[in-house]
Amino acid sequence: MPAAMAGGTGGAGGGGGRALDCRSFWKAGAFESASAPSREFHDALEAGDFDRARVHPKFLHTNATSHKWAFGAIAELLDNAVDEICNGATFIKVDKSVNLKDNSTMLVFQDDGGGMDPEGVRRCMSLGFSTKKSKKTIGQYGNGFKTSTMRLGADAIVFTRANRGSNVTLSIGLLSYTFLRRTMKDDIVVPMLDFKIQDGHIVPLVYGSQGDWDSSLKIILEWSPFSSKEELLQQFKDIVSHGTKDILLRDQDKASGGVTKAQKEIVQQHISHRLRFSLRAYTSILYLKKFENFQIILRGKPVEQIRIADELKFKKLVTYKPQVAHDSQVVSVKVDVGFAKEAPVLGIFGMNVYHKNRLIMPFWKVLQEGSSRGRSVVGVLEANFIEPAHDKQDFERTPLFIRLEAKLRQIILDYWKEKCHLIGYQPVDPQLRSQYKAALKDSGNPGPKSQQKASTSRRTGGHTSNLLPETYDDTEVIGLTANGSGSRIRSFGQAQENSMESVGLDENSVDIGSEGALDPNVMEKLSEENIGLFTRREELRQRDTQLRQTVGELEQQLAETKKKCAQLADDLRIRKSQQQQQPPYI
Repeated sequence: MPAAMAGGTGGAGGGGGRALDCRSFWKAGAFESASAPSREFHDALEAGDFDRARVHPKFLHTNATSHKWAFGAIAELLDNAVDEICNGATFIKVDKSVNLKDNSTMLVFQDDGGGMDPEGVRRCMSLGFSTKKSKKTIGQYGNGFKTSTMRLGADAIVFTRANRGSNVTLSIGLLSYTFLRRTMKDDIVVPMLDFKIQDGHIVPLVYGSQGDWDSSLKIILEWSPFSSKEELLQQFKDIVSHGTKDILLRDQDKASGGVTKAQKEIVQQHISHRLRFSLRAYTSILYLKKFENFQIILRGKPVEQIRIADELKFKKLVTYKPQVAHDSQVVSVKVDVGFAKEAPVLGIFGMNVYHKNRLIMPFWKVLQEGSSRGRSVVGVLEANFIEPAHDKQDFERTPLFIRLEAKLRQIILDYWKEKCHLIGYQPVDPQLRSQYKAALKDSGNPGPKSQQKASTSRRTGGHTSNLLPETYDDTEVIGLTANGSGSRIRSFGQAQENSMESVGLDENSVDIGSEGALDPNVMEKLSEENIGLFTRREELRQRDTQLRQTVGELEQQLAETKKKCAQLADDLRIRKSQQQQQPPYI
């Protein structure tokens, strides 16, 4: 079995190719459960097994509906591996394989984290149990594994190997809705198998009775993709000294998605659009900080992480101090805000909100669509002071969250008001607009060969920052390549020093970090160059299409000409042959 497998359309891996009746049971209202026989109820009562609370398999349906998006469920499993970085994890693999029993497609997740011992895997398979209390770990509710696996498929089997000192254990657990549904269980039963390494051999580790162990083995072999104990143990061959592998058997057809023909190519290629249907695109921005010694490997190819803040131009750093609680520590949140590099052609906008390094809300539209205000403005922040919802795709709708939404809306509007002219829009601020027009009039609209100076970088602690300039002086130079030529445009700017200090800021005070403005001539040239580049790009694409069409027509004409030449050559050869066969005149 390969190290990782990926999900598809099949049902559960039951013995003899069992088919799953309710393939979309995770959808609201799609659950149908047969009633357990009354005899089973009385047998349980007589056996003394009725004096405990039970969780009906229907709860798996209720639990699975918390994930409305399949990628959100996959992210939960990625989070489990990321939380294992502290235990030495270096990768999480996501791939696909085929269930040989019924040819259904399976999802496989494999990591090389610390693995789970028999007690740990039982906690993992239990409902609502979590030992993750660290402020750095992503998981905290103890419900992610169950909700995510049952959202992606009807059955999940876990193989995990743990090395705790001199004790090496192997554990297998099967969470199978198909098994529970077909056997009409009224309680969630998760068969478990444990092994240990003893004198170099794998031997069963029995905690209860041998009969219970044998019963669990029989259930797993009947309702999993594997037909023998040897096949089960074979799955541990590629789990080195520790780690975990999850195989998910999907219960629904591959979701259709993609882009419509009417959408522009530039929108189709942007990450804000591709993350809806591309798992690679979504995982590339799933974590705020880039990993140093950890990789997400999707279908055998590592995912290249992208920092959204690095994809912005004219960036500014916003400092925001929310009023969390009177007895809590002062919270300071840094917000990177800027224009998308494709602006003004790309109209996407929104805030990307992370929590404990994990993306919760991508391109959250805090402004209403349809207005030019805020066009192409994108922001990034890590909001650890509010709690995410259980599916980690939204935040709890608390008053603190509502205030955050209002503040982010204000940040975008303030940034747009101050910087919209940098992407070709008229300045919004009346004073800036008058200064802008006056400067253009006084300068006489100098050509691209005029030389002026301005600073485009701010140094903090000896390092160059990519944020929008804070300080302008007459010592550093900015070079702007003109369209269609190698000349540069340089402009002088007045020295304006503004501090990024956030001391004394509160929820009603936002420090944008810079009040200076670039020389109006530079602004105008930036806007013209930006728009000109995109216009030139479209012209070149149209020209390329025309040239390709012309080449195709010429090739067709060449083929027809060659065909005619061949026909003429054949005719000439026939005539010569006929002439040679005619008798000479006497």
